[in-house]
Amino acid sequence: MNLIKSILLIAVVSGFVIAFTGCNESEDPVPVVATTITNLAADPGTGFNPANGQPTGLTRKFTLFSFKTGEIILNTDSATIKWDLGFNGTTIIVNSAMSGPGTSQAQLVNGIFDELTTAPADGYKSDNDPAPIAGAPNPNLAIPTGSGQGWYTYDGAAQVNRPTAGKVIIVKTSEGRYAKMEIVSYYKDAPASPTSANIARYYTFRYVYQPNDTKAFN
Repeated sequence: MNLIKSILLIAVVSGFVIAFTGCNESEDPVPVVATTITNLAADPGTGFNPANGQPTGLTRKFTLFSFKTGEIILNTDSATIKWDLGFNGTTIIVNSAMSGPGTSQAQLVNGIFDELTTAPADGYKSDNDPAPIAGAPNPNLAIPTGSGQGWYTYDGAAQVNRPTAGKVIIVKTSEGRYAKMEIVSYYKDAPASPTSANIARYYTFRYVYQPNDTKAFN
């Protein structure tokens, strides 16, 4: 009797293991979804000088962001690969080369955010400027700065920076994962029609991060 019970127990356990393993193997990766980040402060300063229209009390530090966690990374972790992008004024750096210890790369592509379903296979760049200056035009960054050079265009009449339509930022992270990002606004609370009276250096953007070993964004 004990032998029969033992055989039955082994059969039941084996069947459970096979069934459980089979379920795991058939499971598809969790679908990726778009996430929106609102009011990411890119060194907005502590005051404003009406004489030149510039903020005062700047820290000159970049606000570091991770696509993997969807959170801001502390500046004390700037010498790690925990972050992917850094924001200060209109300048966006990637964690690589002269900007950080990682191997993250990025590129700016033309297209519609929702219709861009696959990350490009090549074309990615690192930050090659020896000392990126926040807010200064710089074509040597992976995400160039300057009106019409990168993600934004300066509207002189309204005195505001507007995200250039049809520009999508693609990032290849230090871990070999991919993300796509579209900047929606450069002003606090993302007003539909910003003016010079709106507070600048607050990013609203949406992104899709692919945590699996694929370039697909769907």
